Amino acid sequence: MWAGIAAQARENNTIEVAISIHDGTYSTDYAASTLDLEEGKLELNASVISDHIIESLKAFSHEHVCKFIGAGVTVGLLKEVPNLCTRLWLEMDIVPIVCDVKPYVKEASATRPKLKHARSGLASGGMSGSDTPTLQQLALAAASGDPNLSGVSGKLPMLRTLDEQADSAARKCLVNFGPGNNPRLSIGFKNNVEVSMAGRIHLVDDLEDFEKSVSKGTWNSVLKYADELREKKVKIGFFSSTPQGGGVALMRHALIRFLDLLDVDAAWYVPNPSPAVFRTTKNNHNILQGVADPSLRFTEPQKIAFDQWIQKNAQRYWFSEGGPLAPGGVDVVFVDDPQMPGLIPMIRKARPDLPIIYRSHIEIRSDLVHIDGSPQKEVWDFLWDRIKLADLFIAHPVSKFVPNSVPGDILGLMPATTDWFDGLNKDLSAWDSHYYMTELRGLCAKERMTQLAWPDREYFVQIARFDPAKGIPTVVDSYCKFRKLLEKNGVTEPESIPQLLLCGHGAVDDPDASIIYDEILGLLQRPEYSAYAKDIAVMRLPPTDQLLNAAMANAKVALQLSSREGFEVKVSEALHTGRPPHGAWINDLARETAGEPYQPGEPRLPRANLSVRG
Repeated sequence: MWAGIAAQARENNTIEVAISIHDGTYSTDYAASTLDLEEGKLELNASVISDHIIESLKAFSHEHVCKFIGAGVTVGLLKEVPNLCTRLWLEMDIVPIVCDVKPYVKEASATRPKLKHARSGLASGGMSGSDTPTLQQLALAAASGDPNLSGVSGKLPMLRTLDEQADSAARKCLVNFGPGNNPRLSIGFKNNVEVSMAGRIHLVDDLEDFEKSVSKGTWNSVLKYADELREKKVKIGFFSSTPQGGGVALMRHALIRFLDLLDVDAAWYVPNPSPAVFRTTKNNHNILQGVADPSLRFTEPQKIAFDQWIQKNAQRYWFSEGGPLAPGGVDVVFVDDPQMPGLIPMIRKARPDLPIIYRSHIEIRSDLVHIDGSPQKEVWDFLWDRIKLADLFIAHPVSKFVPNSVPGDILGLMPATTDWFDGLNKDLSAWDSHYYMTELRGLCAKERMTQLAWPDREYFVQIARFDPAKGIPTVVDSYCKFRKLLEKNGVTEPESIPQLLLCGHGAVDDPDASIIYDEILGLLQRPEYSAYAKDIAVMRLPPTDQLLNAAMANAKVALQLSSREGFEVKVSEALHTGRPPHGAWINDLARETAGEPYQPGEPRLPRANLSVRG
């Protein structure tokens, strides 16, 4: 369900609040209430209004057993209740979209001036639909003393009643959602990623929420640097390969939202996708991580196509007049990962003084890139020839991830980051959590996949893309060994045996996802695993972050058995949901603590001390 919410001040310190309910096809319900306010107490009044709206939506949701996906909030209402969108998002998991709904409508179309909008005569039932009067009739009615048309003249547009405003907000909100009831991805001028629908989606409007999530020192540092960026009017440009799917896109969406709240000028740009080039960049990714077939090579035709793809996009969108890399464009450039380094020489040639920061988000097998004749050295030499022109190289804070050819004076270390208030990490109410677990069960049924019996049975989960480096076969093997251990100890009752969920999103630049997914399904048919396949769900999920949030939060144990890139951000996200770290994570940290760090290429294995049902 979707909602449209509007409000209008009335006499005697009262305000009328209207809520229109839409099911995606029709408007199905409507309610209006008049609330008493106290003069001059803006915060108290805002709380009264927001409490009423939240309580009304919760009551409707519970009474009709439905879930609100989005809500259109009028600009006028947002001015009265600045924290309404934040509360809708954090308390009810409703995506709030701010809609500029005017309290009036124009009578005629500028391109079709003869179009008739109304029948003759004033309707006795109010001003809506086909009975809406013309401006001339409004003027006559106003002149005759109609109290509902006070101040209206023939030169003014027609009024729009509050119910019409709320209904318009609901419809405007609805059109911003696409397949799977997810907000549509918006790519604008010059291939600018219009994060949060170009600012129309308001998830968190109050910086105080972010301030409470970090230490005082961290927050003061954030404000200091944000102030400097604003005062110097620095324009920041981020360039990466995809606008959705994968950790880089996730972090960029979160960072742009946060910088927008801080009023820092930042924008994010992506190229037009090329399936052929993305096959090449994924191969390079796998080669650098040491998980590709040793015979796989980065060929000369692929190198040419790779450079041409970057050059074509850069010249068409970013270096042309008005582009972010043209004179007068951005003041600092961030280039993400090995898909985009071809952009660096072009920037250096066109704008030699422009600061360039290269951000490496992946593990690079530094022990292999220096071996003459190795596929890793071949790929790295090609990339480094371009990356070395950057002013700064930022990598994960693991020394093994950085080749020796990167000079220490330009090297910076930075971990992956996450947003505690996005759909992946925010706290979900029990109502919303059950909704997403039901959605997950329905998606499994649609794909004829094993369905989780949660909450009657516990389950283990690994959330990761279907990628060669994510250790998914190791998870399957470990789970089946765990099941055999249970059988050995006489645990055979299904309700005492956890299931296994392997799930994740896809990415535009990741053609391996379908291949790995099919490989895992094939793996489950092998004799040593087939007996337990009925308790293993393997799902590629749609890009709904809350699905992964609920899957993580309700799991008995969260696994992250990647063979590359160590813990990454999923460990932080799991700990944030309260998943117990004992037995849940066996990766670099546990081995480092024990003085036995993993060696490059060594598989991560789960602990043997997990308990079932407490």
